Amino acid sequence: MIGYVLGRGAAADLDDIWEYIAAENVDAADQWIGRLFDSFEAIGRSPGMGHTRTDLTPHPLLFWPVGAYLVIYRDKRRPVEIVAVTQGSRDIPAFLDRRIAD
Repeated sequence: MIGYVLGRGAAADLDDIWEYIAAENVDAADQWIGRLFDSFEAIGRSPGMGHTRTDLTPHPLLFWPVGAYLVIYRDKRRPVEIVAVTQGSRDIPAFLDRRIAD
């Protein structure tokens, strides 16, 4: 049983991440995507991993760091929903306002 689903924008996030890294190194892009999917599986097995960030969003989301990326997900649903995967250096409040409004 899969313990997670990718939200509408999360799959596109993964495509964007892969393309960005693959422009320099396809093997590295494949490895990063694999690492992110490993984290999704871990989150699905243990919902509640990570932490809330009320300083970044009022939405009931959890954040789990994977290298320079943040996996942002809803843990109140089963399976958990991966809402977004993005770099931690991004303007997270603006990004999530657009993503949650979609």
